[in-house]
Amino acid sequence: MRISYLCPHVRIAGGVRAILSYADRLARRGHDVDVVVPAKSRLRALWRTWRGAGPSWVAGFAARVRWVDEFRPSDLAGADVAVATAWWSAAVAAAAPARARFYLVQHYESLYHGRAEVVDATYRLPLRKIVISTWLADIMRERFAGEADVLVTPVDPALFHRVDARGDGPRPRVLMLQHSYAWKGVADGLEAIARVRSRGAQLRLVGFGVKPPPEPSPYDEFHADLPQERLAALYSGSDIYLCPSWDEGLGMPSMEAMACGAALVTYDNGGSRDYARDGETALVARRRDVADLADRLERAVVDDALRAKIAARGRDFVVRTFDWDRAVERMEALFVEAVEA
Repeated sequence: MRISYLCPHVRIAGGVRAILSYADRLARRGHDVDVVVPAKSRLRALWRTWRGAGPSWVAGFAARVRWVDEFRPSDLAGADVAVATAWWSAAVAAAAPARARFYLVQHYESLYHGRAEVVDATYRLPLRKIVISTWLADIMRERFAGEADVLVTPVDPALFHRVDARGDGPRPRVLMLQHSYAWKGVADGLEAIARVRSRGAQLRLVGFGVKPPPEPSPYDEFHADLPQERLAALYSGSDIYLCPSWDEGLGMPSMEAMACGAALVTYDNGGSRDYARDGETALVARRRDVADLADRLERAVVDDALRAKIAARGRDFVVRTFDWDRAVERMEALFVEAVEA
């Protein structure tokens, strides 16, 4: 099959990693796969095409990257399968001259991206939807009367696995993602940390992210723009991963941290329901309830046995339940079924 993914960019990001992983693995299975990426101008598209620019952070990327100035249905001419991967590419995929048209939904983008009514309209387009969590499938069914195939994005075991890395300073080490989006809940996380510390619990707050926070930093230690190969050591050297996001389509950093042996403390943010089971694989607080988040975090900080149990069960669940070979085979089967229908 010839498969074309409309990808918003090829920079490092969780959703883009999933798109490129599927494209790469399907190409290695013998399919003709390209990733169509906008360069914002015809000159930039020509320049990046001439340079052979692609995702340098994906070793040996097997699919083609095709640069365009903007997405057009004609970019998908000749494709057996066209795949939209963001709300603003959905109408293009719907109008594409492809035999089968899909929409890979990785978040309920109406919450935070674009005008809600415009984004909502894309979920009603004649595209077969693949969603990355049961929460998103529920939204598609309940709000848009549409069914969707659930395909939870797995963690890459080559990148994210337990390594021998203890980390410096006092324990437990609590790791949290620094992000500028308010819905990522950094302010909630910092407030939960402050409440736990005010009760006398000792911990070391470790932050990471593309950019460091504004000064003065609220973190005891911060890691900016770490290379991919160093993330496993950061996760493995942390005892707890704190996810205060209000809403997540899935939440890959949480799953990556779990795969590396960190105990997860998270809000019930929607996507986490596929892997975070309160008291078993994680400690789960009510969405946007900082007091509840602080209580769960304090339990993980002060109760060594509980923390170890959560970490071990969480790691086992994430590693065993979600597998890249099975996920790629499932996506391939969905494409074949649609093309042959």
